[in-house]
Amino acid sequence: MDVMRKPNALAAGFYLLTNLVTGIFWFTLSVVLVVVGFATSVLWVGIPILWLAMNVVRGGAAVERAWVGAALRTEIPRPYREKQPGTLWQRWKAQFTDPATWRDFGYLVLLLPVGALEFSSVLALWTVVVALIGVPFWISHAPFAVVVGDFWTIDSFTSALPIALIGLALIPFAVIGTRSLGALHGKFARAMLGPTRADELAIEAERLQSSRARGVEAAEAERRRIERDLHDGAQQRLVAVAMGLGRAKSKMDTDPDGAAELIAEAHADAKLAIKELRDLARGIYPSVLGDRGLDAALSALAARVPIEVDLQVDVDPRPPTAVESAAYFTVGEALTNITKHSNGTKATVRVNRVDTGVLVEVTDNGQGGAELKPGGGLAGLADRAATIDGVVVVVSPVGGPTVIRAELPCAW
Repeated sequence: MDVMRKPNALAAGFYLLTNLVTGIFWFTLSVVLVVVGFATSVLWVGIPILWLAMNVVRGGAAVERAWVGAALRTEIPRPYREKQPGTLWQRWKAQFTDPATWRDFGYLVLLLPVGALEFSSVLALWTVVVALIGVPFWISHAPFAVVVGDFWTIDSFTSALPIALIGLALIPFAVIGTRSLGALHGKFARAMLGPTRADELAIEAERLQSSRARGVEAAEAERRRIERDLHDGAQQRLVAVAMGLGRAKSKMDTDPDGAAELIAEAHADAKLAIKELRDLARGIYPSVLGDRGLDAALSALAARVPIEVDLQVDVDPRPPTAVESAAYFTVGEALTNITKHSNGTKATVRVNRVDTGVLVEVTDNGQGGAELKPGGGLAGLADRAATIDGVVVVVSPVGGPTVIRAELPCAW
């Protein structure tokens, strides 16, 4: 998404005054190459010239995006289609028929007249200001005097001071005018060099489709995990309980002591099965999270890990259930990774409310090197966050520290 801010007056003025020169350069270079390429295309000589022209146009547009972003504080994303595999001819054809390429060409062509208009406007604006301020310094040496009506004769430094004051008073208006022209050019550049509304909607639809697919895959992986844990854990123990009770029943009359021992074993297995089911339920959705919210749930989670955890939670009022769950499991997976892999001794957990949702940040003092690998725990967190349109970012240089940051959007 592009970012537009009001430009600095000095930077905007410099850009608008030099834009005429760059406009002449890009207009001449791009128009000559395109015209010569089309004119000679019937002889096939124009094909490589047009290929060069398209690359020059895109290169010029890239320079302008960077220049506009730096001088006018308008960030413009690249609008081009994704590169498709194929032959050199197919790739060139895709580049040639991409509407964004021709919008780039249109911008470089219009940069000359637009630059001339902006140059003359800024020059006229500041020339008036400087001229008015400079009147007292030259009027006393002028071979003439300026008479305003019957009450004001301007022929000396002192009599011309009101003119200079008017010039000084116009400086804020000149600054505002320069910034406004810069902002207007930024919008023009954004419209020509950035993605169209249709492109943005297509990108957003593709992103949402990808998020939905990742969410479905994450849910399926979670279902398989629950099924595996039930089959390998609690189910096996409950089978053992049933078998032990069956054996105890058969020995009840003939061997009461042996039956009592089998019942004791079955009782122990039943308690272990209950514990495994409780742990499994906590892994699906901890009851304390639903009952008391993130602060209590994360405090209980932090108390169970064998490292020092500095916890701060500020999310009142409570966010939606899906956001709470994503935040809880993000912290849980991060703390698990710290204890298992990072060799860290301390973690800092911050869960705060922001304007757009909930911000989760987990930092540790471990060895670093964590990555969002496909199939890994951190990738699973990213998939879970994607189901609610959230984003997980991992910054973990070798040697540490590791920072896991999750932005989970919601309405307050």
